[in-house]
Amino acid sequence: MFDFQGYGPSIFGGGILTLELALLSLLLAFTLGLLGALGKMSPSPVLRGISSFYTTLIRGVPDLVWMMLLFFGGQILVNTFFDFLYDVSDGEIDIFVPFNEFTAGVLTIGFIFGAYMAETFRGAIMAVDQGQIEAGKAYGMKPMQVFKRILFPQMMRHAIPGIANNWQVLLKTTALVSVIGLTDMVRLATEAAKSTGDPFKFFIPVAIVYLGISAISDVIFKRLTTVYSVGVEKG
Repeated sequence: MFDFQGYGPSIFGGGILTLELALLSLLLAFTLGLLGALGKMSPSPVLRGISSFYTTLIRGVPDLVWMMLLFFGGQILVNTFFDFLYDVSDGEIDIFVPFNEFTAGVLTIGFIFGAYMAETFRGAIMAVDQGQIEAGKAYGMKPMQVFKRILFPQMMRHAIPGIANNWQVLLKTTALVSVIGLTDMVRLATEAAKSTGDPFKFFIPVAIVYLGISAISDVIFKRLTTVYSVGVEKG
């Protein structure tokens, strides 16, 4: 039986924090990815240009560099903007936005994987039979109704494998937040290993936790695949 020398509860709490970070990042990435995909397929050249610039920019810069830029530069940029509002409003607008490690981690990871999700969703949208979308429009559906009732359900069937792959990579990327000081389980395990001189005692359980989350995620995504494939002929 492992003896964590008093570090067990804190590492367990760090594991919960890691899962919260991953889920919130996934939610942000999902939203940005969907908007990015729709932007890339928009008839507007401005929206297409913004979406293409976003995905190109993200894929060209390492994740760790984005983490550092957003954490160290984001706080300065945001509060400089609100200082400007304070000055021009003669003190009527006084806002301070806390930009802690958790916020920086969610924004950075979500921002990064939103670009990858955009490509996943774009491919999924292109796989949907356009004739059904045209039929929905001809039937008198509004654009949002077409998206909600026709495009989104069928798109998700094609997108789930890509979303699952992105989620697995995103989950491992959460370990990067330890470099900006967030007390996730990787950082806590590192501190415990340095203090006790026994790294395997702490990093093996951390690895098992990541594997456990991945295994549960596989089950969930398989279930989602089944749900979104109802009524679809196989083979």
